[in-house]
Amino acid sequence: MISLFIIEHMEPVLSRWMWIEYKHASRIVGKESLWITNVKDREERRILEDIAARVFEESVSEINIPSKKVIVLDPSASVTLKPGDFGESVSVVVGGIMGDYPPQGRTRKLASKLISAEVRTLGPYQFPIDSAIYVALEVSKGRRLDEIPIIDKLEVKVSEGHTILLPYAYPIVDGKPLISDEEIEYLKKDVEDDEARAIREGRVRSVSEER
Repeated sequence: MISLFIIEHMEPVLSRWMWIEYKHASRIVGKESLWITNVKDREERRILEDIAARVFEESVSEINIPSKKVIVLDPSASVTLKPGDFGESVSVVVGGIMGDYPPQGRTRKLASKLISAEVRTLGPYQFPIDSAIYVALEVSKGRRLDEIPIIDKLEVKVSEGHTILLPYAYPIVDGKPLISDEEIEYLKKDVEDDEARAIREGRVRSVSEER
């Protein structure tokens, strides 16, 4: 049984897209089972306290984790996650990363700082944050990775003749890819405006600026 999920925030700001994925991750595991670390901005920490039991300015490598065992999910790991990895008190660390395609190895660097942690992969896929948490949660309940159906790359229809291709893997839940309705709406209505504004301003805006 998992005692805790920890998202190590690894982007300069909490973008709106990332905020949507974090909220979905919280709904998947429950607020009481989620910590978020490495959030440097005070206002972003305040916002994240709505969805996580604890939010830290410090990195996960600098805090005390109240678990007997820590697992870091890293796409480059050589050992796959399996039900036998889970016992009475386990914390799973997931990198809070957006847009690393192909992966840049940031979770590998994080794992190297957690000396006693075990490093596992979810297979030959790169998952969004919320999907990675869902898959790990299912494995903790006894499902093998090969028992969890996956779609690799997801095409979202924005309008007639216009689609957005998400180059990530998504678990299939109840016959549909696991992606929140809020994220679909964001992709359909707002993501292109946000990306254009980021190009104009030379930076990604934080959700704290929209409140």
